[in-house]
Amino acid sequence: MFQRLVVAVLLANTVVCAALGARAQEVRRSNVVFVLMDDLRFDELGYTGHPFAKTPHIDRLAKEGAVFKNAFATTPLCSPSRACFFSGQYAHTNGIRDNVDRSVQSHAMVTWPRLLHEAGYETAFVGKWHMGVDASPRPGFDRWVGVPGQGKYIDPELNVDGQTIQAKGYVTDIFNEYAVQFLQAKHTKPFCLCVSHKCVHPDLEQRADGTLSDPNAANFVAAERHKTAYANDKPPRRPNAFVTPRNKPALERKIDGVPPLSRETATEDETIRNRMRLLLAAEEGVGQILDALQQAGQLDNTMIVFTSDHGYFYGEHCLSVERRLAYEETIRIPLIVRYPPLVKAGTIFENFVLSVDLAPTFLELGGAKVPGNFHGRSWLPLLRGGAYEPRTSLLVEYFSDAVFPRVKNMGYRAVRTERWKYIHYVDLADCDELYDLDADPYELNNRIGDATVAGVVEELKAELGRLVAATP
Repeated sequence: MFQRLVVAVLLANTVVCAALGARAQEVRRSNVVFVLMDDLRFDELGYTGHPFAKTPHIDRLAKEGAVFKNAFATTPLCSPSRACFFSGQYAHTNGIRDNVDRSVQSHAMVTWPRLLHEAGYETAFVGKWHMGVDASPRPGFDRWVGVPGQGKYIDPELNVDGQTIQAKGYVTDIFNEYAVQFLQAKHTKPFCLCVSHKCVHPDLEQRADGTLSDPNAANFVAAERHKTAYANDKPPRRPNAFVTPRNKPALERKIDGVPPLSRETATEDETIRNRMRLLLAAEEGVGQILDALQQAGQLDNTMIVFTSDHGYFYGEHCLSVERRLAYEETIRIPLIVRYPPLVKAGTIFENFVLSVDLAPTFLELGGAKVPGNFHGRSWLPLLRGGAYEPRTSLLVEYFSDAVFPRVKNMGYRAVRTERWKYIHYVDLADCDELYDLDADPYELNNRIGDATVAGVVEELKAELGRLVAATP
């Protein structure tokens, strides 16, 4: 009897030690590949059900990994969103509130790649940093390939490890090549690769004050081999496309030189096709990354995350160039994670997850300490099937800038729950909005003045205050 008890205890200890050893191996040796798109909508990929999008490699990530169906950007604007991804903090704290030159701030920013580097990772950044015009290397990267400001699609200027070079070719292809080179190199440490694409953003020159060469242009420059793709395909539209805003005072304002919203101001079909053509080169790059990881024997030992900084309007509410507003089309983002040690193929998560959650997730995976001032919440426990307290609400914010006249003085803070969305415009009086997303998922009926939901408004105002106070 005693002998059987001893054997049972030894076996139990062996199982526990094996589990701890596997967990330690996961923390110590897992690599990270983070692919960040620019302006890519949540619904224009094959795996999302798009009728003609050709995205087989991205779809493979979704098939072999997990899809987060309710992922959101905390600020739907390029520079602030990137700062939120990399800092794990909301824009009102990290200070990158707009697209003006924030080079000094972004050099000082404590990013998750920087902390992984300090924890023993070999790190690389390839692509569009766009938190400032300065293209020089940011702290914490062993390998750096960046472009100044927005960068250019054809023959871009690059900063490669501190040296300025004039590259030849298509920028997405160039980024893909540098990414693959890093993955093919010999690594004696776990590695972290960040690939931050310029596409599917238009090719506009950004000045140091944040203004653009032509803010109304839609110069989407596809690779030569993709310029005729989708020529006979008609892009799908959501039910709120081409619907002129009603009872949306912020959008109905009369602004000198700005036409009122109508079908004529909405995104054209060819603009949508051009954006989807841009995506094809990045899609090829995802396949190249998968192949390089497979050849290196590191594919299943690498957490691959694919996402976007925010969405884009395809004529919803008759909007086109703007993406800064708090409507679903711009705050929702695609988010896929492939990591076989923890993620069962084909998993779908319904939980609210945010851009600021990526930083603590990657740090926990890499065994690095998560700073106490991070606002995000690691979803690694969710992947492991452990205790995970789901969010019931989320904060979205935007700080007004002067780039697009239509959204000037339209800074807001918004709170979204599973059912409701309340948008408080901080710079405009009597312009707030309230939507019942269950009954009105396309946000056409602003119920802010409906006395029957006055109590809901007060609850959401209180929740908005709580969320702001909880993210100092």
